[in-house]
Amino acid sequence: MSQPPDNPHFPFSAVVGADGPDGPDPMALALILTTIAPDVGGVLVRGEKGTAKSTIVRALAAVLPPVEDRPVPLVELPIGATEDRVTGSINLESALAEGKAEYEPGLLAKAHRGILYVDEVNLLHDHLVDLLLDAAAMGRATVERDGVSMTHEARFVLVGTMNPEEGELRPQLLDRFGLTVEVAAPRDPALRAEVVRRRMAYDADPAGFAASYADAEAALRERIASAQDLVGSVRLTDAALLKIAEVCAAFDVDGLRADIVTARAAVAHAAWSGRSQVILDDIRVAATLALPHRRRRKPFDAPGLDEDLLDQALGDDELPPEDPTDPEPDPEPEGPGPDGPDADGPEPDGHDGTAETPDSTGETPNSTGETPNSTGETPNSTDVAGTGATYRTRLLAVRGVGAGTSGRRSRARTSNGRRVGAAVPTGAGGAIHLTETIRAAAPHQFARGRREGRLLLRPADLRVAVREGRESNLVLFCVDASGSMAARKRMEQVKTAVLSLLLDAYQRRDKVGLVTFRGAGAEVALPPTHSVDAAAQRLEELPAGGRTPLAEGLLEAAHLLAVERTRDPLRRALLVVVTDGRATSGADAVARSRAAAGLLAESGVTTVVVDCESGPMRMGLAAVLAEHLAAEHVPIGEVSAEDLVDAARRAA
Repeated sequence: MSQPPDNPHFPFSAVVGADGPDGPDPMALALILTTIAPDVGGVLVRGEKGTAKSTIVRALAAVLPPVEDRPVPLVELPIGATEDRVTGSINLESALAEGKAEYEPGLLAKAHRGILYVDEVNLLHDHLVDLLLDAAAMGRATVERDGVSMTHEARFVLVGTMNPEEGELRPQLLDRFGLTVEVAAPRDPALRAEVVRRRMAYDADPAGFAASYADAEAALRERIASAQDLVGSVRLTDAALLKIAEVCAAFDVDGLRADIVTARAAVAHAAWSGRSQVILDDIRVAATLALPHRRRRKPFDAPGLDEDLLDQALGDDELPPEDPTDPEPDPEPEGPGPDGPDADGPEPDGHDGTAETPDSTGETPNSTGETPNSTGETPNSTDVAGTGATYRTRLLAVRGVGAGTSGRRSRARTSNGRRVGAAVPTGAGGAIHLTETIRAAAPHQFARGRREGRLLLRPADLRVAVREGRESNLVLFCVDASGSMAARKRMEQVKTAVLSLLLDAYQRRDKVGLVTFRGAGAEVALPPTHSVDAAAQRLEELPAGGRTPLAEGLLEAAHLLAVERTRDPLRRALLVVVTDGRATSGADAVARSRAAAGLLAESGVTTVVVDCESGPMRMGLAAVLAEHLAAEHVPIGEVSAEDLVDAARRAA
């Protein structure tokens, strides 16, 4: 996708920090290394909005050496692209008009020997991301659909950018990207001012600004070309390979992809630096780009790299020459053993053998010394509970059949899934339903002059398959954080249940939001977002205490759902109310809460009430609330899929 000459891209070397006195910054360097050695596996750029992620990627194509006297293509893949747009499919016009099944190339074919760029890659459907990564790794794409079976070359550099606030990629998909880099806006005022200065100069005169960097761009292009010529002859010694394995083992990464990518990136960095052999510095740079995202084991773990651990794994000594004269390894340094001076060290701070003593009620007093009142609430205190180990939850789904974005929660008409019927196409794409297309054309054959031979088809005969699969939803949590939750030691159980449901939402590609209520009112703790990590962080910090403004919580949830319904009408909502059902804040608290519940029920939103009440004496208020909400009532002990199975067995 070439840029018109009268409106050139922002120059790569003009991006502040892209080519500083110490060489390119991490983002620019990662992009350069993957163009020198495409088998590194592409680059994922993570960062907040407004950090020039897209600008520098689009500028990259202009500094790459030409391919067979043509510019390197930059193909952008929109997040709304369908699978047939990505891989290609038959040309429908040719098939209907001429009866020929001709292949129409997709974006993978167009990106061959170029750059395939996906902005907001974290919002792209998982199966498309996997498809892109497979093609990038193998250098070819296979098409098996609509009667077409073929394989074509698709060697390209895959670059994805994303804002983590809008949702994370799964750890399995993160691992498939060769290199990852985190970017953030500079905090130095002088550097920020220079960014603005260059951007304003470019906006005022794009061609003139680009011309002022022409020499720098040419020099960069020549250096990349030299590195591409050199990379095939760079030596990776056994000592260097062993050091890479030691570094990867030190960070306890899964599998061997990290070792392979680090080795390839180290070789590319050596070529970029003009060296014919990998040295320790090459391994260090490669590790900082190839390992951080592979340490993200769990969905709520943040990517990162411990620099001290990296220094320890690399050591201070340079790599030995390729043919060492002394093959004997150095002896292991002696350290403290089990009976050494550190064996009987002092206890960590805070573990002096003392323990809190319960008061006369059998409960441990809180930090303020207040005692719960007769309703179980501590009106003037707050507490922040921790969370326990997460668990697999039962499936909570929206009623009926939707038509939202493909996901893994509720039934919906989607582009994939089982075929349940046929329809007249309303736009581009979609798999042909051959039987229904023939059925639609058959009654018109005589009128079209057909007496024998092949079937005469017209565009109006075309029918596409209607498929039913699963969609993603907006899962809005409305969480009771009042004193009754804290005083009865419920908040840890509540947070663990909600965190487990958040993990389930992450796996099903849902948007999530969080409303909390306590004291005298309710607040939106987190507006609807794809970032389940942000929701987990808000939940972790959630205090508990005060009275229970149940009506305010329900009304705040109703308002937020109405706004989201306007913004995204196809995304259906699932409201999860987590409470014990008490309403104790303000006059007529119970009547107002029932009125708010009736309002939500009339809106038609699918609601689940997770009942947090426990103990032998239960009031059953959450079950009554569920009736007013026309909601499913789920005791908190049955949120876990395993516990649900156990309960069913006991009932049987």
